[in-house]
Amino acid sequence: MEPRQRFEAIFAAHYRDVHRYALRRTDPSAAEEIANEAFLICWRRLEHVPDPPLPWLYATAGNVLANQRRAAARHVRRASAAAAEPAAAAPDPAERFAERDVVLQAFSALGERDREALRLVAWEGLTLAGAARAAGISRPAFAMRLHRARRRLAAHLRELDSAIELDHMEPVDA
Repeated sequence: MEPRQRFEAIFAAHYRDVHRYALRRTDPSAAEEIANEAFLICWRRLEHVPDPPLPWLYATAGNVLANQRRAAARHVRRASAAAAEPAAAAPDPAERFAERDVVLQAFSALGERDREALRLVAWEGLTLAGAARAAGISRPAFAMRLHRARRRLAAHLRELDSAIELDHMEPVDA
């Protein structure tokens, strides 16, 4: 049986079971999302799905549910932490422009590979895995490239910050 036919057969035979499994553990909209995600994973890993597939599908749906619950718990923790933070005073707009200028100078001082690594993650919002694919290298290699780019950017920022502090120092009368 070809992969598409096998998947369609698994889906037709077990979608309701997986959906009911999820419904017993969460609300209806989340249950549908969990079932859909479980079958998406089934499609991606079809060659690894054993016979009979239902126990594997239940385990997959359980993992998806656990991931969703962990993400929700992280969100609650972050929201609580953000709510507990005192509101910061709005910075002077001139300071924001000066900071932006310093960051742009430091960013421009980096090599193209470093700038591209930072752009893929910070500006394009890609995960490490996605950015690694976009850069055409392995995830560990990209993680190291990004780490080094961040370290070099921080060094350039420290240099510029030191230079700015020296420029603003008052002359000492001897």
